Amino acid sequence: MTKKQSKSEVGFPQALLAPIGKFLEKEILKLNKRKEKIKKADPFSDEGRTIENSLEEDVDEQIGHFDAEIKVGFVAKQIIQLRKALTRLRLGKFGYCEECGEMIDTDRLAVKPETTRCIKCENKRNS
Repeated sequence: MTKKQSKSEVGFPQALLAPIGKFLEKEILKLNKRKEKIKKADPFSDEGRTIENSLEEDVDEQIGHFDAEIKVGFVAKQIIQLRKALTRLRLGKFGYCEECGEMIDTDRLAVKPETTRCIKCENKRNS
């Protein structure tokens, strides 16, 4: 028999999961707003942008665009992780390691509720 979660195994109580779900949803909304704000700050999104810039202005625009793209990508990855956690919560898999099936330490979940691996499996993965 594998270590995966069995149907008879006790999971997290609903009273604990509901606030976690609300928290994850709020975080997703905040990150979507943040992503839009970063996109608006991208020099390439400026409608008044001119193509007749000096070399220094072109470099500044390129750096600003690169910075915005990196930040948008990072925020997008965070949103994906939060959505994944929300899906796992709805499927009844929240708090269980996707690698070994063991429960993830509640302290770890409190700090990083979007985590999908226990510390042991995370360490193995990063080794």
